[in-house]
Amino acid sequence: MTSDGKPTALIVHENGITASRLKSIMSQRGWDSQICDDGDKAVDEYVKMKPNLVFMGLNLPTMDGHVAALEIRESDPEARMVFVVSKSRLSKANDAAYSAGAVSVLVTPLTRADIDQKWVLMNGPIPDAPGLADLDTLYPDLEEEPPALPPLPTPQLPEGPSEIGAAPSPMMTPPEPPKPKRKRRLLRILIPLAIIGSIGFGVASYLGFVEL
Repeated sequence: MTSDGKPTALIVHENGITASRLKSIMSQRGWDSQICDDGDKAVDEYVKMKPNLVFMGLNLPTMDGHVAALEIRESDPEARMVFVVSKSRLSKANDAAYSAGAVSVLVTPLTRADIDQKWVLMNGPIPDAPGLADLDTLYPDLEEEPPALPPLPTPQLPEGPSEIGAAPSPMMTPPEPPKPKRKRRLLRILIPLAIIGSIGFGVASYLGFVEL
């Protein structure tokens, strides 16, 4: 709830008109609402504001609404979720609602009567979320750590005076490291290979050769 005692709702939907309509309906009920159109950010917003109710779409950027709902339920088992979808996506929404333990599914275009009709259900007991057990296995590429990178060749000093002035050996180009897979929540891993490589090349050029 807000500091003035109003209940709060987090509206996570890809359609701005639907999101605004939901905010207007909830405002008429005396609720404060915040709109978010990004699945990944929605998880952070939930943790930050701890709303009383979450309205969730499915076709969200960066993170599917089903996964975002599971992430929220993982962070808070008491999260109250309502999926809001078009009629053509109702079957998928019903599956996602069961998986994430949502309290209801609403079909667009929304009216206040639609919410009035399901209000008791939306505020009823929160079901279990059986999909949490399959979250990691359904999305294994979101959990894998990137493989270790091969070491870069290290320039070495010449072993004797006779080698000074000798023709430089060709530098071996280090193999291109594999691109790391994303961890859950879309964290990016930044590896400053370009800086390390340029330092190694400068040292090699100064010495006149690199002994491989």
